[in-house]
Amino acid sequence: MANMLANIFGSSPVQPLEKHISIAYNCAKKLRPLFAAAVAKDWETVAKAYGDIERLEHEADDLKKEVRLHLPKSLFMPVPREDLLELLLVQDKIANRARDVAGIVMGRRIEIPEQIADDYLEFVDRVIDATKQAKKSVHELDELFTSGFRGAEAKLVEGMIEELDRIETDTDERQVGLNRGLFKIEDSMSPIQAIFLYRTIEKTGDIADMAERVGRRLELLLSH
Repeated sequence: MANMLANIFGSSPVQPLEKHISIAYNCAKKLRPLFAAAVAKDWETVAKAYGDIERLEHEADDLKKEVRLHLPKSLFMPVPREDLLELLLVQDKIANRARDVAGIVMGRRIEIPEQIADDYLEFVDRVIDATKQAKKSVHELDELFTSGFRGAEAKLVEGMIEELDRIETDTDERQVGLNRGLFKIEDSMSPIQAIFLYRTIEKTGDIADMAERVGRRLELLLSH
């Protein structure tokens, strides 16, 4: 059992959460080549990107299960074990939503109309920025743990969370603009394609929302 815990947690009880958010970020990052391929109607590349996302999502899910099973209940920590597990669950939703988006694009062969293609790819890039900022914030957990979630390190993370909020707000604004652009051209599309494209936009935006929720969970840890 001691060896198993060492393999999972290394020298830190928060190390696996840092590893997990990196996997979730990589899931989201793979959406860029997926959507670029969808714009180009390159469905073979879309399928490859989907396969990569699915593999990473399974990896994140497996790690989540290991952490939930083996995070020691008696660890002396400056924050409750339950709060770390809640952070883990929010992180996992980033990977889950990325897989959901990729599945819709591949399964429905979602075509991105030329009129909104550039805006959509910029939107995806900004969503990925949100997950990257969430990853950077979570990767401060080791230092936060050492500092007891106080002092200069806590201030640093608070600043990171504020930047994450700004990025997420930007994604919201871009999402509104995309929906308006799609509304202008939806009559030229099949109704089913338009419906699923609206749904794809919504779920892509959800990824940035999940990243922001990571920030909210970190704020809760800082409040203890």
